[in-house]
Amino acid sequence: MDLVTAPVPADPLTDGRPPLLTWCDDATGERVELTARQLGGWAARTASLLRDGCGLGPGSRVAVLLPPHWRTAAVLMGAWSVGMAVSFRPRATAGLPVLEPGGDQPYDAVFVTPERLDDWLEDVPDGVHRYLVGTGPGPLADVSVGWLDWSTEVLRHTDTPPDYTAVHPSDPATPDGTSYAMWRQLASEIAAQLDLRAGDRLLVDAAEHEQPLKWLLAPLAAGASVVICANLDRSKLDARIEAEQITRVL
Repeated sequence: MDLVTAPVPADPLTDGRPPLLTWCDDATGERVELTARQLGGWAARTASLLRDGCGLGPGSRVAVLLPPHWRTAAVLMGAWSVGMAVSFRPRATAGLPVLEPGGDQPYDAVFVTPERLDDWLEDVPDGVHRYLVGTGPGPLADVSVGWLDWSTEVLRHTDTPPDYTAVHPSDPATPDGTSYAMWRQLASEIAAQLDLRAGDRLLVDAAEHEQPLKWLLAPLAAGASVVICANLDRSKLDARIEAEQITRVL
């Protein structure tokens, strides 16, 4: 399914291409670079966690309340790659859909940062698979009762890509019924609006753009790579653009 398979094909580390996705934090200095193969591996592990570890499958409802981050990309792509309907709640962005948690049907799995846990504590019923996803390096130091650390649990699973042919373009990618094909089309339209093209390198201010259509799906649709920066220091923006060989800034 081409909404999620774009980063999966192998890409040698020595072929001169930049990483598909780079995440950095100007406040802490942390930096993570992922090639297409590496990001695809983390997505595959997440898919296996949901499918084999949780017993979920196509049509299962997954809620993701995470900021722009390489782990968020892995969670979203992993759930989509095995046909799950994913809801996310970025801050409202004009002209783009916002999918709120809740609704008549409970979610089957929830992914949330510790900082946003209070948004979910009263809304998540018993029986739902609950994962905390940290944005710092390594596993979480403290995990709330009833929740599991994604970074620990995901390593118990294989990074072998799932069978993407099991997901049909007409299947719902989000709980509102929007299909994979419709999201792929919307991502392509956003990429065109941003004038993103194959080979571009997009710099994203994580604090300003929580909508995955912009920081993840549109670049993938265009064949561009992404640099996501948390706590972006705009006094050093010009230097970062030069160092990262950025061609577009969001």
